[in-house]
Amino acid sequence: MAEPIMQTYDVQKSFEGKKARIAIIGTGNIANEHIHSYKKIPEVEIVAACDINESKLHMYCDRHDIPAENRYTSVEALLADKERLALDAADVCVWNCNHAACSIAALNAGLHVFCEKPMAYNTEQALAMKEAADRNGKLLMIGFVMRFSNEMNAAMDFIHAGTLGDIYYAKATYLRRHGNPGGWFADKSRSGGGPVIDLGVHVIDANRYMMGQPKPVSVYAATADKLGNRKNLKTTVSWKPLDAKEDDICDVEDFGTALIRFDNGATMLLETSYSLNGAGVVKRELYGDKGGMVFADMPKIYTEMNGYMVDVTPDLSYPKDDVPQFRREMQHFVDCVRTGCECRAKAEDGIWVMKILDAIYESARTGHEVIIK
Repeated sequence: MAEPIMQTYDVQKSFEGKKARIAIIGTGNIANEHIHSYKKIPEVEIVAACDINESKLHMYCDRHDIPAENRYTSVEALLADKERLALDAADVCVWNCNHAACSIAALNAGLHVFCEKPMAYNTEQALAMKEAADRNGKLLMIGFVMRFSNEMNAAMDFIHAGTLGDIYYAKATYLRRHGNPGGWFADKSRSGGGPVIDLGVHVIDANRYMMGQPKPVSVYAATADKLGNRKNLKTTVSWKPLDAKEDDICDVEDFGTALIRFDNGATMLLETSYSLNGAGVVKRELYGDKGGMVFADMPKIYTEMNGYMVDVTPDLSYPKDDVPQFRREMQHFVDCVRTGCECRAKAEDGIWVMKILDAIYESARTGHEVIIK
């Protein structure tokens, strides 16, 4: 496979005094997070929505005041009406297996696209999405929301200041004790996998972003499906997709671990689960030759000072810019659409992460190290 190239895109329309007009494609749980954020951004208007599930579509549109004439049950019908809707962009929140088809269709229709993570079902689809974005001169932004948190901003301030020095090891941890959501998330034909592609993608990208985005060169991984969706438990999971049912298929892994090597010699250890007989935790860890950083909620730095080992915890209790991560992410997408500014979550970033995810599943299947090209 050819290496992904840097993304460029054009803003051919003047937005002076006008709002960016966006359509939501897919009206499930994450689409609610997106639209709640968009509603707090003055420069944008959500004008249409699309979902193959008509009842879910109408529920979403009724809740968010999207008029009946701007509701669509197919992407083709939505895009055929783009001139009447005066669309500028699409926000793709569908099943992973449909990320590529919906994104490519919107890009070919001349729209900028925000696509939720993971970028696609596999690397081949991700490359096709990038090609469509480049061919049409449009933005394709990937939903790596952890890049936009207040804690990430603070972490990057310390990293850019050289506090950690040369980062040579990282740990990416996203563990749920009882958290298989069921529905399409547990159906491999629609999701592409379980916690590796759903949860692991977050911490893999977040750590690689903080490490300066080195190129991955190999992966050695293992997965397990020992616990499944744990229907025997009397407790329920905290979060499920809107259309989850008790008899839904569950054919994805419930645990995954991987050692990822990069071209600069650094390594990253992944641990992720839907079900695990242990504590649930989301944690990112970075270790450099001048300091280390560990954070679940707030970053904590381990370093040396005046000949002593010291622990430093920045005070983030009174931030000047206390904006939730989804709103900051959506604001950035709107800014990119309106001004053509450099995107912080480019398509090529999504491709490299997809290459890692594909390599994890292939290594787990074969029991051997997989080289990434």
